[in-house]
Amino acid sequence: MLTRYLSDMMVKPHQSPLFDNPENYDLKYEDVAFEASDGVTIRGWLIDGGNDKIIIQSHFGVQCNRAGYCPEGKGIIKPWKQNISFLRQAKQLVSMGYSVLMYDMRNHGESDIGTTPWITWGPEEAKDIIAAVDFIESHSIYTDAKIGLLSICMGSAISTYAFGMENGLRNYENVKAMIAVQPLQYQKFVDAFGMPRFLQRSSAKLNKQRTGIDMVQTSFLDDVCQINVPTLVVQNSNDPWTEMSFVDSYYANLTVEKQMLLLDLEKNRFAAYEHLGSNPNGIYEWFDKYM
Repeated sequence: MLTRYLSDMMVKPHQSPLFDNPENYDLKYEDVAFEASDGVTIRGWLIDGGNDKIIIQSHFGVQCNRAGYCPEGKGIIKPWKQNISFLRQAKQLVSMGYSVLMYDMRNHGESDIGTTPWITWGPEEAKDIIAAVDFIESHSIYTDAKIGLLSICMGSAISTYAFGMENGLRNYENVKAMIAVQPLQYQKFVDAFGMPRFLQRSSAKLNKQRTGIDMVQTSFLDDVCQINVPTLVVQNSNDPWTEMSFVDSYYANLTVEKQMLLLDLEKNRFAAYEHLGSNPNGIYEWFDKYM
């Protein structure tokens, strides 16, 4: 029973409701849908802020969607007590002259169940960010737009996997820059979270049965060297749910123009996600520099 609960916490789909809307921020938008390479339908918001530069925002995983995080339905473990709306950074980016595509990864929000009906922490979801870039490049208005990637937590993982894939993001000339917010590997998370080893082993076994992926051994770290656009890494230095050595390795493996922005926030991983919308000074200027 406990093993199933822990596995559900890590890989169960559609754990968070879509609780927000661009209309609440006076943003002009349209609901959009597009297909990934394996036929999975991905849904999102395309927010209008201009037609020559666009940011594709990827949310963090499992307990989140394109709207952000809300504590509703999170059971006994609520890592943050209030809603964290990702539309606040969309509002900021629009004020800077960017359009924004916010989409739900497969098995999240309003997007469809994937061909693997569980969350895989990146390998399957990487198809979704490639589909998002394809969608923008085929759009009548944004065909020649410069593209930036705002990739949050698991969003960083999927973007990194996608750079490493054959015919992946490194082949897209319109992708110009990335901000990787708190990149996190599954095993580093469960270690820092304090899950006992015997529970790690049993839940990892069930995760592999469900997803077909060994999350303990699978890592996007080897694909970091395939990233070919300037990358800003953002990390709360007081984050208790990661190993800073992993973030340091991610940064060290980057072979492009890069910068590490360490935030001095409260001892909570979600503090950085709140910071993205409430106090983003010094973050989104990275896009201005390279787009």
